[in-house]
Amino acid sequence: MEIAIIGTGYVGLVAGVCFADAGHRVICADSDREKVTTLLEGKLPFFEPGLADLFHRNYKRMEFVFEVGEAASKAEILFVAVGTPANEDGSADLSFTFKVLKEICQAPQKPKIVVLKSTVPVGTAQQAQSFCDAHSASSIEIVSNPEFLKQGSAVDDFLNPDRVVIGCTSEEAKGVLTRLYEPFLKNGSPILFMDNSSAEMTKYAANSFLALKISFINELALLSDRVGADINQVRRGFSSDRRINPAFFAPGIGYGGSCFPKDVQALIHTGREHKLEMKLLKAADEVNERQKSVLVQRLKHRLEDLNGRRIAIWGLSFKPNTDDVRRAPSLIIIEELVRLGASVSAFDPVVASKNAKLACPVFFETAESAQEAARGADALLLLTEWNEFKGADLKELKSLLKIPLVFDGRNIFDPIKMENLGFEYYGIGRQSLNHWASEPLGPT
Repeated sequence: MEIAIIGTGYVGLVAGVCFADAGHRVICADSDREKVTTLLEGKLPFFEPGLADLFHRNYKRMEFVFEVGEAASKAEILFVAVGTPANEDGSADLSFTFKVLKEICQAPQKPKIVVLKSTVPVGTAQQAQSFCDAHSASSIEIVSNPEFLKQGSAVDDFLNPDRVVIGCTSEEAKGVLTRLYEPFLKNGSPILFMDNSSAEMTKYAANSFLALKISFINELALLSDRVGADINQVRRGFSSDRRINPAFFAPGIGYGGSCFPKDVQALIHTGREHKLEMKLLKAADEVNERQKSVLVQRLKHRLEDLNGRRIAIWGLSFKPNTDDVRRAPSLIIIEELVRLGASVSAFDPVVASKNAKLACPVFFETAESAQEAARGADALLLLTEWNEFKGADLKELKSLLKIPLVFDGRNIFDPIKMENLGFEYYGIGRQSLNHWASEPLGPT
């Protein structure tokens, strides 16, 4: 099958490479000339585990072009995977989506199936269908096929999906999409066919529910610090209930990335458009923003004055196994530290350091190693749970730090072991009442 992928970001490129691996001919188009040039050189524009091997193995089945029209003229099915960034009011910016649809309609005319792979507000498929009906001389059917890929495991998620959600109206589209996805459903996972609006809503429902879980455990962690409970034991206790899935119940410093913050805001905006206040989601968003400031609050509480202090940061990406720093808690934390007069030396195991330097509004130093970042620091803040940090030589770390003071934003270290090694150690939701009884529950 001839497939076109419009947009070569995390979603589009992973989909394109995996479809090529299933034996299809894939043509990828992107208006970002630098990104396409990188792909033409046989290199990837971002880091994602497992993608490079699959990319190089299937490179001969793939073509990379700068123009949407060129891709649209060659393919029988087109996946639109362009960005839908958030506007200031929380709504999704669909300008890129409709720009692509316009170019598809202007391409040499023949019947096409256009699949919306990007996360788009409920009702977008209906708008897109009306747009194509008005601007295309030939038949175009709009299909909704939201992605459920997790950065850091996107390749495996695509090759072994829990389910494939498809919103469409015709039997022809059902047949084409079934043939396309069958190779990835050998483990018995289902294709769930539904109407377009339900498919669009399913994506927002999934991401918003996971965001709710994260904010819930983070709020419980703050209360655990106040009352002297251990959130890890609490989590084991309540998630052992067969009705409660323990996934995404890990306390930390808040969620980030390109999906959860944007999608929660978009669903809140959709509710507002339909005169329904999304109270749970608004609360989850507020809790998440508060959580990003917890470590700085506690560091300031412990050291009192951060002016002139040197603070080490381990981890810049919003989660491990990615170089993505979009809406990463690290950026908020570094900005707050610098505003309070501290200097920051940060290390991340992949190229997230470069991305963070570009995205952060304040200056900070980047180190070539975790040890270099820690050397001479008054405290260490661990922000991303990379395996490299989990296996750190803690005796060496203690010798490098000016003050053996560690704030673990991901609870990766054993508090008892850290105490026995001579660290002053603080996690999230694992402290006695005495530590943070006077801590303000709000931003610094």
